[in-house]
Amino acid sequence: MGPRLRGDDSKMKNAWGPLSAFGLTVAAVTCVLDQASKLWILKLFDLGDRGVVKVAPFLDLVLTWNTGISYGWFQQEGPLGQGVLLALKAVAVILLWIWLARAQTRLSGLSLGLIIGGAIGNAIDRLAYGAVADFVLLHAEIGGQRYDWYVFNLADVAIVAGVIGLLYESVLGDHAAKAP
Repeated sequence: MGPRLRGDDSKMKNAWGPLSAFGLTVAAVTCVLDQASKLWILKLFDLGDRGVVKVAPFLDLVLTWNTGISYGWFQQEGPLGQGVLLALKAVAVILLWIWLARAQTRLSGLSLGLIIGGAIGNAIDRLAYGAVADFVLLHAEIGGQRYDWYVFNLADVAIVAGVIGLLYESVLGDHAAKAP
């Protein structure tokens, strides 16, 4: 349950709902797991020095630094561009938090928590390194032709899973939280 609110705390009423604690816990766990995986891959496993590491016939570990947004779009090398991307991410997290405060189902709370946690995890990378560390590459060979998926990380998986949860609930759920 959220904090008790006095009459003069009306702005807080919009920032806290019945599933806020649950969603923010999911966000915190997601962010910690994402950052732990990146620290392990960068510092302990030292993927940067190892190059491509084949894990399975369809999975490689390969370190890439994404200075843009999803799928490497809108690459930003300079501090101004990186600052703009961080500011946009901050606005997105605030709006998602407001949406979370309106959530009425655990699936919405879980989904929004995954998206918030993934966004914060990638924002931490951008602050710490100036780019997001991506390292998982899925690929397939069909008819002698290799097809690569984009390189991603745990935060990206959480964001995609969260979006899928929200889409599922918006199509099939009775009490889907509506975006602000």
